[in-house]
Amino acid sequence: MSDYQVMSIGSPDEWRAFHGGFDETRSRDGRRVVDHELTMQYIGMTANALVPGEEAGYWHTHARIEELYVFLAGRGQMGVGDDVVEVGPGSVVRVGQGVPRTWRARPDSPSELRWLCIRAGGESLPHLPDDSARLPERPMPWPAAD
Repeated sequence: MSDYQVMSIGSPDEWRAFHGGFDETRSRDGRRVVDHELTMQYIGMTANALVPGEEAGYWHTHARIEELYVFLAGRGQMGVGDDVVEVGPGSVVRVGQGVPRTWRARPDSPSELRWLCIRAGGESLPHLPDDSARLPERPMPWPAAD
């Protein structure tokens, strides 16, 4: 038995149809809390989609975790501390503990604003992973290239 799980969250154009949240009072259309569906110990992840002009409607901070926002589609803005940051496909925003954050899809966005929010906490990660080991003796699981 191996310690891994596989699931599909659907293609990004399907994310808006999902209704979810951390609890019923914080649920909304276009949010899926993936770590509620997988057995995750140290990281969490949500898949998100806002229609043009839609906003979170609240600011929030975290005391123990940091978040990494990876934007995949659409155009939006994040309020981060005292700044407003423009975001779109390829934007990656890290927000540390205690920093207020909020977000919105710009009204003129050409499509839904879609992003993954990855949450992690606990011990600091080393700059270089020091717990990995290569397995050169293990053969690749697919046929060799011609």
